[in-house]
Amino acid sequence: MVILFIGGTGTISSAITQQLAATEHELWLLNRGNRSSEVPANVRQITVDINDEAEVVRKLGDMQFDVVCDFIGFVPEQVERDYRLFAGRTRQYVYISSASAYHKPARNYVIDEGTTLANPHWAYSRNKIACEELLMKLYREQGFPVTIIRPSHTYCERGVPTSVHGPKGSWQVLKRMMEGKPVIVHGDGSSLWTMTWSGDFAKGFIGLLGNPHAIGETFQIMSDESLTWNQIYQAVADALGVPYKPYYVSSSFLAAVAPEEYELEGNLTGDKAVTVVFDCSKLKRVVPGFQATVRFEEGVRRCVSYILAHPELQQAEPEFDAWCDRVIEAQERAKEWVAG
Repeated sequence: MVILFIGGTGTISSAITQQLAATEHELWLLNRGNRSSEVPANVRQITVDINDEAEVVRKLGDMQFDVVCDFIGFVPEQVERDYRLFAGRTRQYVYISSASAYHKPARNYVIDEGTTLANPHWAYSRNKIACEELLMKLYREQGFPVTIIRPSHTYCERGVPTSVHGPKGSWQVLKRMMEGKPVIVHGDGSSLWTMTWSGDFAKGFIGLLGNPHAIGETFQIMSDESLTWNQIYQAVADALGVPYKPYYVSSSFLAAVAPEEYELEGNLTGDKAVTVVFDCSKLKRVVPGFQATVRFEEGVRRCVSYILAHPELQQAEPEFDAWCDRVIEAQERAKEWVAG
């Protein structure tokens, strides 16, 4: 197959790019070329800003594709742009949505593709819902060959997944652990969550490319492993070789006192604070043999090892660190005041 990725070098897409590069398929990446050095030598690149439609059309010429995948479409205007660019150029258009689009609060903790979409807490999720609705309208009315993918918390070696962190990622959380400081955990750490290693996600994703049973359908791709946040943070601490020192704070309080750039209203209330267990049986029917095989305890060890060996990923956030200390101090003072 001839496959085009819009993006192709992000957390989710990098693993897919690497795996496809090891096959007979012809893979092209269309992006700004900011991480070209990490792209396999046999993957072809079109360096252009996808928002410059005239230049994209010029560079594409008369190219046709079996599959076009957009990893960086966040609002309906970008989906409309893709339709203008690729209607008639591809036999399948794959859109990356988000499992955060599912109804919040969850009406049932078991989530499948038929679960209602509604998230009043996060504009990001509402925009994804709007993109999905537009694409399905184009499929029904124009025959645009759409497949929608809903990932949840997919991670790679470049970042350790945590629930409460600053805008630069999780390094400052790891730093607090290594310094023996408590780390903020939302709720009481007992809600269930699912982490999926990007290489496992890639296996399911590739199985849907060029798959006739995927046209006009939506799929979620996740591991079957469900962990509490206490288990998740404990695995991080174990990988670092330090004690786990949780400090529990309610999600609603964290969202109320966090700076806007932390996005905790969306990330917690609209996503990670809610217990969810994903049912991926639909994917397994269409991609026989799919199975996520990297347990979180193994994946997080890979992450920690990689990050400790790459100083450029160790981005300190003293503002986030100080905010954590203030939250902890405020809650401790409140306990003393209430206790009299």
